[in-house]
Amino acid sequence: MQFTLRHTDTRTEARAGELATDHGVIRTPIFMPVGTAAAVKGIFHRDVRDEAGAEIILANTYHLYLRPGTKILEEAGGVHRFSTWEGPMLTDSGGFQVFSLADCRKLREEGCHFRSHIDGSKHLFTPESVIDTERAIGADIMMAFDECPPGDAPREYAAKSLALTERWLDRCFERYAQTQPRYGHYQALFPIVQGCGYPDLRARAAENVRQYDADGYAIGGLAVGEPTEVMYRMIEVVNAILPADRPRYLMGVGTPTNILEAIERGVDMFDCVMPTRNGRNGQLFTWEGTINIRNKKWEDDFSPIDPEGTIFDRRYSKAYLHHLVTCGEMMAAQIASLHNIAFYLRLVRAAREHILAGDFKEWKEAAVAKLGRRL
Repeated sequence: MQFTLRHTDTRTEARAGELATDHGVIRTPIFMPVGTAAAVKGIFHRDVRDEAGAEIILANTYHLYLRPGTKILEEAGGVHRFSTWEGPMLTDSGGFQVFSLADCRKLREEGCHFRSHIDGSKHLFTPESVIDTERAIGADIMMAFDECPPGDAPREYAAKSLALTERWLDRCFERYAQTQPRYGHYQALFPIVQGCGYPDLRARAAENVRQYDADGYAIGGLAVGEPTEVMYRMIEVVNAILPADRPRYLMGVGTPTNILEAIERGVDMFDCVMPTRNGRNGQLFTWEGTINIRNKKWEDDFSPIDPEGTIFDRRYSKAYLHHLVTCGEMMAAQIASLHNIAFYLRLVRAAREHILAGDFKEWKEAAVAKLGRRL
């Protein structure tokens, strides 16, 4: 796996690069649609690739471990063949999902005991078992197993959590070194920087992960309840320490404005469920602001969903999508979700173009002024 920086903005930390994987080249900054169960909810892979222009998608280790299980994935020849997604894929470690099950999990030094949200069955995730599971899934980029504490965690808890994450990280990389890539392609392992909203803990964590000389680095535990200003400050603290010649992945973030602010601070990779989750609830992201297509004001608006969007955005009207949402037609969720994913990908592509052109800062400030409006 090779990351090449093409240009760094002279007035911000924004970067344009290329990440070469065995399943294709990813141009950064990039947004990764979330395909929790190896599928972006309600959308054909064909449309995610061809209509939205996705270059990489994300799948979830916790969910794939429970269903269909690693045995099926191994028999299928890995997640790429199983799902028919031919491009690069990233798997998170399942840590966020496990730790969100606060009422049905127990943390131990060995790992995390938890009960399945599906049938209540008992399971154990350890750093070693998670690496084995991610190897079996077959993603191009795997994430280390960590604890993701709440954004407002007390300092004592945050420090204790970070210490556990760092001990687990050693075990993750030890297991990674003991195992081989599966299915004939390289599999990278990214460590995750934690530390909540405490600058000294974040700095310590960022210094610690450098020892692994990883193919890339992730920033986790943000957009989980802390103020937006704290999130931006933690990104600045971490990116000042992480190696400049490796990709930086901000996990689970966020709104279009969050993404542009993070790009300005040197982040290269993003994922978030917001485009599809909000789309299923009738919210559309556009260059002029957000639209709640459920509102009656769109009932007789026959203009395109987004005149600056993809072909299907220009084909369907706001009135038609409003009608589909009102009727509870499943096609409404498909159209809105695909529109939002396409918009997020247009957003990061536009950011890349302006980084390369040298006018990113002016463009970003003008874009942010509009993106947060409600239409």
